[in-house]
Amino acid sequence: MDMHTVVVGTSGTTAQDVIAVARQGARVELSAAAVEALAAAREIVDALAAKPEPVYGVSTGFGALASRHIGPELRAQLQRNIVRSHAAGMGPHVEREVVRALMFLRLKTLASGHTGVRPEVAQTMADVLNAGITPVVHEYGSLGCSGDLAPLSHCALTLMGEGDAEGPDGTVRPAGELLAAHGITPVELREKEGLALLNGTDGMLGMLVMALADLENLYTSADITAALSLEALLGTDKVLAPELHAIRPHPGQGISADNMLRVLAGSGLTGRHSEVTGDAPRVQDAYSVRCAPQVNGAGRDTLAHGRLVADRELASAVDNPVVLPDGRVESNGNFHGAPVAYVLDFLAIVAADLGSITERRTDRLLDKNRSHGLPPFLAGDAGVDSGLMIAQYTQAALVSELKRLAVPASVDSIPSSAMQEDHVSMGWSAARKLRTAVTGLARIVAVELYAATRAVELRADRGLAPAPASRAAIDALRAAGVQGPGPDRFLAPDLAAADAFVREGKLVAAVEAVTGPLA
Repeated sequence: MDMHTVVVGTSGTTAQDVIAVARQGARVELSAAAVEALAAAREIVDALAAKPEPVYGVSTGFGALASRHIGPELRAQLQRNIVRSHAAGMGPHVEREVVRALMFLRLKTLASGHTGVRPEVAQTMADVLNAGITPVVHEYGSLGCSGDLAPLSHCALTLMGEGDAEGPDGTVRPAGELLAAHGITPVELREKEGLALLNGTDGMLGMLVMALADLENLYTSADITAALSLEALLGTDKVLAPELHAIRPHPGQGISADNMLRVLAGSGLTGRHSEVTGDAPRVQDAYSVRCAPQVNGAGRDTLAHGRLVADRELASAVDNPVVLPDGRVESNGNFHGAPVAYVLDFLAIVAADLGSITERRTDRLLDKNRSHGLPPFLAGDAGVDSGLMIAQYTQAALVSELKRLAVPASVDSIPSSAMQEDHVSMGWSAARKLRTAVTGLARIVAVELYAATRAVELRADRGLAPAPASRAAIDALRAAGVQGPGPDRFLAPDLAAADAFVREGKLVAAVEAVTGPLA
């Protein structure tokens, strides 16, 4: 595991910290200020626990059972029971990076000093993360209100030494065995601690942070592939002129247009339609080419809004009840996932539309009636060869899937807990479908890259030189094992390699070696 260390303090965390812990295995360390804040808040909880008046989460039941006062002799059992009963997830195991993000973000809230758990509980969570132990969390179980209850409960169960977890080697074993093997003592939960471990938006937030990182790469990649398609179709780059985008000043639109213009700098293909085809001058390109900055840019602006929401949530302490600096312990509704759920759904919508316009350009490259002189389906010997015909089918199937995933989850609500929790966010569901959409979008962009680079090479064979940045993208893609034009071959390995090339940021890196950093 990476030995980079992320220090968890009292004032939230950053998206970069989440990525480092979730994906890069960074170690976690509690700051001295966090330990002090934990201890101070715990003193408040202990004082309230000693009083006869009931306090929610300290000396009462939970949810619809909050009216029952729980005596001191049953409170440890109460906290254990909430974890055990709420660890009720079903379905496939959630990805390791999601669980690590979930745990880290819960630790971030614990360290704020607003939850009332003892410092040793937070330290145990940090120890579990640092040992590379990943609780088994299931796909289904969160309604995105009262937090991601079931997923967080499965994590809390591991802290207690119960349930199953995945070790650093990827083997699933009883959590108690894994803790013992790493010298970690299971926690004995006290007043409020079980509830505090379960009550947050951490799962949906972690998935939002990672989706934003992935989409930033994909939007830059899509600007590049759109430029490659424009070039292959002998389109005009005049529509990318900054003065045209300055009069409609959406920030993302200007960024995408600038990216495309920089990729196309020095191209011998753009604007050469009449010279190559002998046709009358083409005044305008099709919308999927001409309006790429507008569509890509609107998505970029949505990402900016998503980052704003994520940053606010990363600065939050989400729990119920919360411990306030003046010593009050107050119930609240901050666990409701609506702010995060909405933006997760919004991102699924723009991902679907980016996939849609990307596929339209691919189809245009393959259609001899609209590709301005390219061979049918970019085939080597059309008729004998089918070229990329079915690659576009695969891309179209992915686009259709993304459109289904764009249906919002956050507009749904199913009442729970005997109507006490009568409106929920479904933010976890929104996050899960966004992860699927992001994976599909990378594949869609990869198919356009595969088609556009082949088309540019076919143009180059006729003596027309692509832009230097385009040439760099083609050369890097070929070096990655993705073959160029020629007779039909087994396409699936090429498409898989193109997908990895895009997802891993290699397309952006290859182009930036020529253009300098793209936005």
